[in-house]
Order: sequence, then C-alpha cells, then structure tokens
Amino acid sequence: MPQNIIGKADNSLQKGKQTMKKHSVYTDYLLILIGAFVMGFAIKNLYTPINLVTGGVSGIAIIMKNVSGIPLWITNTICNIPLFLAAWKMKGWQFIKRTLFATAALSVSLYVLPEKAFLTDDLVLTALFGGIVCGAGTGFVFLSQATTGGTDMLAALLQKKMRHYSIAQIMQVLDGMIVILGAAIFGIRYALYALIAIYATAKVSDGLLEGLKFSKQAYVISDYYQEIAQAIMTRMERGVTALDAVGMYSGEGEKMLFCVVSKKEIVKLREIVAEFDKKAFLIVTDVREVFGEGFIEY
Repeated sequence: MPQNIIGKADNSLQKGKQTMKKHSVYTDYLLILIGAFVMGFAIKNLYTPINLVTGGVSGIAIIMKNVSGIPLWITNTICNIPLFLAAWKMKGWQFIKRTLFATAALSVSLYVLPEKAFLTDDLVLTALFGGIVCGAGTGFVFLSQATTGGTDMLAALLQKKMRHYSIAQIMQVLDGMIVILGAAIFGIRYALYALIAIYATAKVSDGLLEGLKFSKQAYVISDYYQEIAQAIMTRMERGVTALDAVGMYSGEGEKMLFCVVSKKEIVKLREIVAEFDKKAFLIVTDVREVFGEGFIEY
C-alpha cells in the first residue's frame, strides 16, 4: 500500500479517536451536571425541610441553614474552597478539574432550585426516596470519574498523611461525626432516619456503577466445543478462549471454552450451547469489571 494512503488512513483514525474522546468528555460533563442537579434536589427539597443530616458538606450546610439561616449553596461553596486549594497544591489540576465542575454545579443547583418541600408528612418515605434520588445523582457523578468534593476529597487528602487507613474508612469517620452533630442538634430520631437515607444512597449509587459494569463469565465443557466457539464468535462477535482441562474422574483430557459476555447476552449464549449440545456443562458467574475491547475502555 502506498505510503501516502497509509498516512491518510492513520490521520483519519487519529481524528476519529479524537472525536470519540471529545464526545466522551462532553457526555461525562453532561452526566456530572445532571447528577449534581439531582443531588441538589434531594438535599434542598427532601433532606433540608425535615432536617435530615446525612453527612458530608451537605450535612454541614443543612445544620448551618437551620442554626443561622445561611443558604445551602453558600456553605457548600465556602467549605469546599480550602479543600480544593489544598487538593490542587497536593495533587494537581488533573485531580480536581472534574470535581471542581461537579461541586460548582451542585452549588448552582442549591441556589437555583426553588424552595419547595416534598413528602414532609412521612419521614421514612422521605428518607428512603431521598436516598434513592441522591444515590442516582451520586452515581451519575461517579460514573464520570468525579465527586462533589466535601468529605470524600478531604478523606483523600488526609489519607496521604494517614496511609494505614483507607479513604473509605476516613470518610466513614468524617461523615459519622457530621451525623452525630446533626443528632445533637435535631435529635436522635432524625439521625436514625438519616441512616436510612445513607444506606439507600450507597446501595443505589453502587448498583448504578456496578450494574453498568457487571458482565457474565462463562465456562463451557462440551465435545462440540469447536462448533460452539465458532457460533459464539460469528453470531455474538465475542472472543472465546479454549483451555486445556482434565476430567479427574475419567482422567481424559478435554477442551473447556472460556468467554465473557454482557448480562443481556447470556441468554443468547445459553441458546447457542443448547443448540449444539444439550448435555454440555455451562457454568456462569458474575464479573465485576471487564476492561478491553467491547467492554470498558482503559
């Protein structure tokens, strides 16, 4: 192939990759914006009206609004400024740029969203629904490789000095202290409702992250392994690896197929295996994350 054609192909490929990267970045920032406003709704319209302190800077903001009347967005901004300055000095701009955008978006949402309470008559329902909504917003932000600052950023900074503790452990202590402060001001009853919201937030955000990344890992043991592997590669466009295995009862060698598919593709995989060998062994397990072509990009 002539060199000029190769050069043009390489240039086109590079431009295509740059375009995809830009689209990915734009999508990430859009998700951050949506997630921040969803979180803002939960904090301002669900948690604040019933004094539900769920930890983090948002919990401090709710306490300050109740005690001194300071708007939520002001406390959120003021508390995060020194954290960002410290993070920028210790870890650089690349570490904070997305989180800075997320924190700014959250402060804006706390400013522009109307002062309107929802579900104030049922504290359990408010805590549960608030946790679900806040968890969804948090998940969107986390999916874009950002946070909204606050205690998670403080924990990341403290962990550099306290390396024998994990970031998650430090965050638990920080958030626990804020929840205890809320209990001292608003009463233990509200702190217990806050625990419901915290649990719901964690489950929804984790489920959102893991649900998008979970895949299925399959092992197939069959005498028709060649036909099954070919069908998987052609019909599903998934890679298959043949592993050498030995049946310990018979002592005979055989091939075992290994492949990874998405959750929605596992039904198709079962159909292909059953088509060629109804007596085949098919072992399916969950995979938390898969990096590579067709899954998560590095």
